[in-house]
Amino acid sequence: MSNCGNCGNCGSHFSSILQGDDGALKRALYKSMGHTDSDLRKPVIAVVNSYTNATPGHVNLNDVATRVMDGIRQAGGVPMMFGTIAPCDGIAEGHLGMRYILAAREVITASIEIMVRAHRFDGMVLLGSCDKIVPGMLMAAARLDIPAILVNGGPMYPAEYQGKHWDGNIVTEAIGWKQRGEISEEEFRQIEDLAEPGPGSCTMYGTANTMSCLAESLGMALPQTSTIPAIDSARFEVGFAAGERIIQLVHDGITARQILTKEAIHNAMCALLATGGSTNAILHLQAIHYEAGLGNLPLTEFDKLSRKIPLLAAIYPASEHDMIDFHNAGGIAAVEKQLMTQLKLDALTVAGTKQHVLEAVQVSAENPVISCLSKPIKPDAGVAVLNGNISPLGAVIKPAAVPEHMYQFAGPAVVFDSEQEAIDRIQQGGIAKGSVLVLRYEGPKGGPGMPEMYKPMKFLEGMALANDCALITDGRFSGSNRGLFVGHISPEAADGGVIALIKDGDIIEIDIATRTLVLAVDELELQSRYSRWQPLNKHVPSGFLNLYRERAASAAEGAVLR
Repeated sequence: MSNCGNCGNCGSHFSSILQGDDGALKRALYKSMGHTDSDLRKPVIAVVNSYTNATPGHVNLNDVATRVMDGIRQAGGVPMMFGTIAPCDGIAEGHLGMRYILAAREVITASIEIMVRAHRFDGMVLLGSCDKIVPGMLMAAARLDIPAILVNGGPMYPAEYQGKHWDGNIVTEAIGWKQRGEISEEEFRQIEDLAEPGPGSCTMYGTANTMSCLAESLGMALPQTSTIPAIDSARFEVGFAAGERIIQLVHDGITARQILTKEAIHNAMCALLATGGSTNAILHLQAIHYEAGLGNLPLTEFDKLSRKIPLLAAIYPASEHDMIDFHNAGGIAAVEKQLMTQLKLDALTVAGTKQHVLEAVQVSAENPVISCLSKPIKPDAGVAVLNGNISPLGAVIKPAAVPEHMYQFAGPAVVFDSEQEAIDRIQQGGIAKGSVLVLRYEGPKGGPGMPEMYKPMKFLEGMALANDCALITDGRFSGSNRGLFVGHISPEAADGGVIALIKDGDIIEIDIATRTLVLAVDELELQSRYSRWQPLNKHVPSGFLNLYRERAASAAEGAVLR
């Protein structure tokens, strides 16, 4: 990047690779596409657009991208757009495709890295909304360390069924209702038709909306913008403003790693814990921390904070309040306003310091969605870390989504070596109340790809077992799940973790208050089982998943590629 802050009217070029005779061929190639001499003297900004009409959270991004490019031009830059993949978790659920979803995060990061380094863009605006796309983009920003802003496409409006708001997961629950004879086939089809009423990231506080909110908390998105609905005209204003702002960041020399600091990660962790966001966000914050050159972010850091940060906002599926309600209540900025005494206020954002940003936030004294720090919804955080002989490196749980009568639970194990085995048994009525379902060989290596165990939890709900059974796994969960579920168990089964040694009927004890996950089997017996243990190697098609399986770190380290 040149030190010249020109507006394109002088003879020099802002981008170092476009300068002089060495830049002539590059300039010629750009001119072949209609870029002018004047354009090429300005900062060249990548607009990383993950638009696709195959994913509802991204189907509006072309329109937003148009306004981003307008803002870039208005501020004296030249936008150049390229795309990246954006698979939908919902469409990938319950089949081989789900094994690719977490792995896709690494592909997104790498694809942005490759394009930006190949073209040496001066800055970038990242357009994404859904589960692995937002963290993949933030990881790329951290890895590349150039000026960057993230703009999300906004949440979807909720569906309405029998006077109640729902997100699309009503469909999975309705399968159980139909099987139990509570609804007809015709009503089931009506539910399918109304479940997803328009564009946007699904209206629950799942991974997509959690990560969009955390992008704002990290300081990588413009303030008070992450929860604006997808169909709100303000989305276009955000795009334009981001386009203008990226030019200022380029001229000021403010790069992603100046924003993605330990202080910023601390703030995002606090926001996650105070809102009971998706447990997947732990993996993603660990990965962003790693890509920012900050080393490993251990689960113990989340554990420490979870004992200090109370739950201030409960959003669907943890309550009846959906993302539109959360937005109307002030969104993540209003939560951070309540948390100011716990935050690192000197952390830099794309719009100034965190303190500067939060001073502009107005909060209502009477807020039905967001509580104040002195009167929290719950005294403990909405996300927590469990340890014990099953998970010596840690496991994650979402207390915000756990019924209080299940905070302490013990029951006999029912063991499955795959998600589909568990789904079949649940649907056949083969699960007794009081059971602890164990789904193993679903971690980063064993899955491979660490798929979500979304469907087994939803089918437990549909079969009226969610309030009487627990589920533990070395896989992940969707942010839309509710009930007593524990994921990210580390070490995973494929690495010889204790979860691989559990047998049907073994008693498993879960205690949220003491943060423990214990297999009630003595150590000598476990050693005997381990001596006879043989790992299960699941076959997957040749291609990227095999590379991911070979290189993926533990879930306790963010499941990044090493």
